[in-house]
Amino acid sequence: MAGKPKSGDVTQRPDGRWQFARPENSRASAVADTQAAVVARGREILGRDGGGELRIHGTNGVIRDQRTISPGNDPYPPKG
Repeated sequence: MAGKPKSGDVTQRPDGRWQFARPENSRASAVADTQAAVVARGREILGRDGGGELRIHGTNGVIRDQRTISPGNDPYPPKG
């Protein structure tokens, strides 16, 4: 039985930097000066942990993009 799909959010911090955090964690998993750097790190983290949804928020806090990240270690990768 599969567990609950994982998710994470890329948001801007009050100091202007960007962070990747999971809803169930009280601290950010990654922090960087640019949104692109945090999105890339969030993709790595979710891929390593079995995939999930990556929600990217704009500077106003509204979700502007949502991406499904596939597992990085898929035991049954698609053929072809």
